[in-house]
Amino acid sequence: TTFIRFLFFAFIGIIGLAFCSGCSKIGDTIAIIHVKDVASQPVSGAQVVLYGKSTINQPANVVLYDTTNTNSDGDAVFNFNDVYQLGQAGVAILNIKATFNAAVGEGIINVEEETTTEETVFIQ
Repeated sequence: TTFIRFLFFAFIGIIGLAFCSGCSKIGDTIAIIHVKDVASQPVSGAQVVLYGKSTINQPANVVLYDTTNTNSDGDAVFNFNDVYQLGQAGVAILNIKATFNAAVGEGIINVEEETTTEETVFIQ
């Protein structure tokens, strides 16, 4: 009966661990693009596009594409909580294109999981 009691408690412990590991909260996965002009001043109202580009010879459809405008501080904020899956290594390496009137700037951002990743783009 001691062995059966041990098996019972071991089984309860394993079930408890399984439930607790499923309770971990995923942290926010955010990308912030700071858009600045040639004088390093924030640009409010610039359009910022984040997009993936195919790396194979036969281009595939773009899987990730998002756009928003910068706020009064010149920041465009993107939330990737719906893209990131727990246990995934990294989220995406994305191209950045920022435009304001005729001014354009480009860059690349490596969006990291469960953190806020920031990049600055200068438009001219």
